[in-house]
Amino acid sequence: MQQQQLDFTEGSIMKKMILFSWPIFVGNLLQSSYQIIDSLWVGNLLGAEALGAVSISATVIFTMLSFIIGINGATLTVLSQHKGAGNQAGLARSLNAFVFVLGSLAVMLGALGFFLAPYILRFMGTPESIMPMAETYLQINMLFIFLLFGYNFVGTVLRALGDSKTPLRFIFLAVILNTILTPIFIHVLGLGIQGAAIATVLSQGTALVVGLYISIAHRGVPYSMPRLPDWEEFKRLFRLGLPSGLSMMAISGGVLAIMTVVTSFGDTVVAGYGAAQRVDSLIMLPGLTLGSAIQSMAGQNIGAQLWDRVTAIAKSGVLLILGVATTISLFVFLMSGIIMSAFVDDTETVAFGSTYLQLVAFFYPFLGINFVLNGIVRAAGAMVPVLILNIVSFWVLRFPLAWLLSSWFGPEGIAVGIGLSFIISAAIAALYYRFGRWRNIQLVENEDEGKEESASTRS
Repeated sequence: MQQQQLDFTEGSIMKKMILFSWPIFVGNLLQSSYQIIDSLWVGNLLGAEALGAVSISATVIFTMLSFIIGINGATLTVLSQHKGAGNQAGLARSLNAFVFVLGSLAVMLGALGFFLAPYILRFMGTPESIMPMAETYLQINMLFIFLLFGYNFVGTVLRALGDSKTPLRFIFLAVILNTILTPIFIHVLGLGIQGAAIATVLSQGTALVVGLYISIAHRGVPYSMPRLPDWEEFKRLFRLGLPSGLSMMAISGGVLAIMTVVTSFGDTVVAGYGAAQRVDSLIMLPGLTLGSAIQSMAGQNIGAQLWDRVTAIAKSGVLLILGVATTISLFVFLMSGIIMSAFVDDTETVAFGSTYLQLVAFFYPFLGINFVLNGIVRAAGAMVPVLILNIVSFWVLRFPLAWLLSSWFGPEGIAVGIGLSFIISAAIAALYYRFGRWRNIQLVENEDEGKEESASTRS
């Protein structure tokens, strides 16, 4: 187990950042390719309307799952600090609490989403021509959403402990299965959009089972039969998890709101925007990757009270993201037309999607800075300030700017509004990192000292 886990409290920061980040990047790339493969098969086998249905449904799935994903982000903070403090007992207790609470929430949320699916889609202004397909795809995915959450949760736990390579195995398995099963269920078995959804949940379920087996049998992750956590664990989980979950809901709700702007321009823009968002997600990957990696790295050093290394991690992360994100943005800008043509054979859809990508591409380094700095402060447990920052980013900046500029310049204004919000959000995140009081937060170190000393005395 120890050979698989990195200790971030010593050694070269940049070297370990790269060593730890590249498997997360590949994993995120595989996750994005998972969605892209779905879009490619659906767009080419079922057409632009089916692609639009999947795009709208995917937005709803992300929104419904976001609260649990946000609480899952607190897992990274707590477990990485326990790891840095060397407290195995505290790690096991916290892990059980997260499994119990998050597993229960995932099942309840999936049932709620299944029954509310048609109402949500109508609220979003889903065109009637794609409504039946969107409803079918959404309901199947919501019914089994605990599988999607489960295999992402297992990966988060491993990364908190310093192991970013193992999650690649079961993520890769999910992608391969989805690539094979989707055309079989859509075309060979003739199940259409329903087949695409079934292929997705089967792939996720298999990945979850394999991930749990590897974690327990070969990586020594201290999973146990879920049981009701004690009151202190409950309080800490919700003190961190509630604002973190609400933060993700603020993000996903903003994405949902922007989709209502997109749907107002009709089927062609919906399909083009949906396909562009798949590519868009690739540009976000470096920032998303570093944000996650840095949260683990900073968390271990905060647990060990090594604040100089925390500052050095932030500086190295910003330098790395500026170089990588700019390079990827340039590639997407130059290749946008070719990339869009791979998704759908419709001239107007390709034209809008290509224009959107070219307009928004070079704003993403600013979003990367936001990911890096928020990863640092989340590692300290500053979930409420990050919640406020995300509310401002999406509801004060991104959605209003996208709506306003699209009303002035048409659908292309959506991209410009989103890009401008990235710049302003990065500036706000930098100000909070520099002047905020996130360094004063204490989570696990004082609580565990007495327990560790008592154990040492008994031994």
